[in-house]
Amino acid sequence: MLEDLDIFAMVVEHGSLNKASQALNLSQPALSRKIGKLESQLGILLFDRVGKHLELTRLGRICYDYAVQMRNLEQQMLREINSYQTGGGSVTIGASLTTLQSTLPELITLYTKHYPETDLKAVTGKTHEIVSLVKDRKVDIGIIATVIDHSDLHCDPLFDDHLCLVLPQSHEYARREELSIDDLTGLPLILFSKGTWYRTLTDDMFLKYGIQPDVRMEIDSFEAITRLVSTLNIATLLPQSYIGQGILDNNGLLMRRIEVFERTARTTSIIYGPPASLNESTRQLIEATKNYYSSS
Repeated sequence: MLEDLDIFAMVVEHGSLNKASQALNLSQPALSRKIGKLESQLGILLFDRVGKHLELTRLGRICYDYAVQMRNLEQQMLREINSYQTGGGSVTIGASLTTLQSTLPELITLYTKHYPETDLKAVTGKTHEIVSLVKDRKVDIGIIATVIDHSDLHCDPLFDDHLCLVLPQSHEYARREELSIDDLTGLPLILFSKGTWYRTLTDDMFLKYGIQPDVRMEIDSFEAITRLVSTLNIATLLPQSYIGQGILDNNGLLMRRIEVFERTARTTSIIYGPPASLNESTRQLIEATKNYYSSS
């Protein structure tokens, strides 16, 4: 029926059986038989025959609208299949805003250098939101700060990460030879807002070790935190993977080790659906991501 609907749509668009038969390379009697067959299958009249002219019936107009939609869907399906087979399609990445700002730029720059034809998009969210988006195929891959075991998803660990104390170079703690987690009691801090893995990890450690910091601000933006730390001469806790030397130098900051943090690592992973469901561009990005972090 799909082929006959497409033929019917062409008759409507050409305005006559004669012109449509020429475009389709069919004889006019053969074309008339196909239209008659479609009318018989649907149990309706598609056209009113007024002399040599064809006029759509009301039901014929409804069928034409659906025929156009079905033709468009077929074309979209073929484009998607071609994209899956040849690459050059689009890939949507799901990750936290901070991950997109700090962890992915170098990877994306490297990937687009080799695959400039791929259209990369990004969606931000918390870990549980990213997992749901990947499961529902609303994004192609997710970068999350945990390891999951999900029957519908693949999860490949990329790297381990832990928190570090980040300070302005002028901060009093910058001159101390050693720092422990006890030194965070009463220390003015800017922290990420609740809900992120590093904030959950931070709060768990504060509770475990009886630390009561002086939390002055809770902010979602990594860039805002790095700027405010220096401006307000205040400390913060950030994942090590977010803190490149350029970020420290550009903001007048330094990073100090705290042993407890280094013993409490968190694994960042890439998640995606069944490989057979992924287009070629997505598969290329997954391999590029795993290779990038394995060599870092």
